[in-house]
Amino acid sequence: MKKQNQKGFTLIELMIVIAIVGILAAVALPAYQDYTIRAKMAEALATIGEAKTSVSEYFIARGVMPTTSAQAGIRTNVDTTIVNSMTYANGLITLSIKAIGGDTADGDTFQLSLAGTRGGTPQWNCIVGSGASAIDAKYLPANCR
Repeated sequence: MKKQNQKGFTLIELMIVIAIVGILAAVALPAYQDYTIRAKMAEALATIGEAKTSVSEYFIARGVMPTTSAQAGIRTNVDTTIVNSMTYANGLITLSIKAIGGDTADGDTFQLSLAGTRGGTPQWNCIVGSGASAIDAKYLPANCR
């Protein structure tokens, strides 16, 4: 009698593969969600960068900081898929975002404050707030964490 060769995988081998895939998915999904939220924050950071440039140009041209959004030439009626609003007052730019996933909520804020000047150019600091309305630092760019 001729012995037949088995082909295919055993049940144990299949279960091991499924367990490994499950573990990898459990690790990868939260990291991917954080990555997508940071990617969405790029739009918000571009918006606040626009305001930072306007304030810096005003300061370089006049030698003093603007006191209001209108004086700095900042558009405050920003309403995009990510950004709710932006305000400026006396060297502090505040950006309010919409809920974009993770533990972000509608109205969470991110701020840039004037830290002084270097070589006649304004220098800015990120303010990672605390409390209910602050954006979690893990969603901000590396220089703000």
